[in-house]
Amino acid sequence: MKLGVRVLRIGRFWLAAGCLALLAVGLLIGFVVAVIGFRQVGNLLEVIAIIRADYIEEVSPGDLVDGAAKGIVGSLGDPYSIYLEPRTYRHLKDQIRGSFGGLGIVVGLKEGRLTVVKPFPDTPAGRAGIKSGDVITGINDEDTEGLDLETAVNLMRGPIGTDVTLTLMRAGSGPLNLTLRREEIKVPSVEGKLLPEKIGYIAISQFSEKTPAELDRVISDLRTQEMRALILDLRDNPGGELHAAVKVADYFVPRGPVVYVNFKRGRDEVHSADSDRLALPVVVLVNEYSASASEIVAAAIKETGSGSIVGTRTYGKGLVQSVYPLKNGAGLKLTTARYLTPKKNDINERGVEPDVVVEQPEDGEEDRQLTVAQQNLLRSLRNEKPVDLRKAAGT
Repeated sequence: MKLGVRVLRIGRFWLAAGCLALLAVGLLIGFVVAVIGFRQVGNLLEVIAIIRADYIEEVSPGDLVDGAAKGIVGSLGDPYSIYLEPRTYRHLKDQIRGSFGGLGIVVGLKEGRLTVVKPFPDTPAGRAGIKSGDVITGINDEDTEGLDLETAVNLMRGPIGTDVTLTLMRAGSGPLNLTLRREEIKVPSVEGKLLPEKIGYIAISQFSEKTPAELDRVISDLRTQEMRALILDLRDNPGGELHAAVKVADYFVPRGPVVYVNFKRGRDEVHSADSDRLALPVVVLVNEYSASASEIVAAAIKETGSGSIVGTRTYGKGLVQSVYPLKNGAGLKLTTARYLTPKKNDINERGVEPDVVVEQPEDGEEDRQLTVAQQNLLRSLRNEKPVDLRKAAGT
């Protein structure tokens, strides 16, 4: 008799637990229906049921969930918001934890494809023969289609001594698989030299934590050579650290806002410069591969009247992404804020329009943009009326 009572109690326990589970599922479905709508949820469940019943191949529920999540994020129409499958997200986290080795290339997005902008000599990429214009279609068997630039770069980075395999497409040849070993990349992000007439030239390839200190050393060196004006080259610069960009802008703009970070729910941030800056004529060079942090610097210099911009319209990435871990081991990278310029202009998908539009010759034999920048600065140094560079660019 006691055994029967015990069985009855156990049965009641599991019955209660089952009821609670059904109630929880019901509440969850009810919540989803309330948020999305019954018709839309019904369509989704119907599609899943049809695939499970009639699709010619077996499909796991996990794959269907991943596909649905990708579709939901893809419906935003935002190239920077992406659903990261568990394998990709796990790989990304591993690389971020130990991202102190690299390959020695600058990459950008050209027509939506991950493209090599510049390989550096005496680096894994340079020694492997990677060329400007190579399209990277795969990173360790991960398809790069749909990956945003930051995610792709992080996947290529990792602990020194580890390998990464890139799949490349090159004009005139088929797919090329190259396995490279990551190294500590010692190529500085800032390089400088003195041009004729004591015009300084500084090129920043990307913005990292070391960039402000490197810039300070280069500027100090150029000052000892009696630099009278400066060309800041941000062409092909894909961006990088926001705080590094603000510190770089601090050298060129007056006290006040450099960039606003505008969030959805009123948590806006403002990053400002102090009053200590270079009192020199400045021209900034940009092109269609100048993105994100480099656009922040260019826009701040332009809108504060601290210098002029020469080149072509910039890429137009003015969005901030946050990464959220999901319970199934996947991740969600979601756009959560936008950058606004000192005058609170939104540059996303618009870019920064140069004061002087100068197209670079396709043959690459002449750096026309640099020449025009030098001409403008020479007139400024001679106290001459600035030339209409839009007309000069066509001569």
